[in-house]
Amino acid sequence: MSEIIDLPVDEVEKLINEDVIMIDIRREDEFKHTGIIKNSHKMTFFDMFGNCDVPTWLSQFEKLVKSKDQLVVLICAHANRTRVVGDFLIQNHGYTNIAHLEGGMANWLDHNKQTVFN
Repeated sequence: MSEIIDLPVDEVEKLINEDVIMIDIRREDEFKHTGIIKNSHKMTFFDMFGNCDVPTWLSQFEKLVKSKDQLVVLICAHANRTRVVGDFLIQNHGYTNIAHLEGGMANWLDHNKQTVFN
């Protein structure tokens, strides 16, 4: 069985302009506070109470991700939510190439990497 791949900040930065799908699963208030990594898609998974509309989220995810082995990079604040969501995609839905930003946006910002606000 596949496991989620931990990608360091520098590796994620190299993928920004590649044909890699990056999905930021944080909440709208978090996007507004820090911005997002260029070319990433905003797709909130958990609301502020920890709830999620899984069928709707999966429907949006499947519109972006066309194959179970396509590389997908998940992003959240500290890499806790992405580990949960990545494991869910691997174990319950058969995805084989799920990665996440090691340390999340906190680590990205600690490395003085750029974000965009949109």
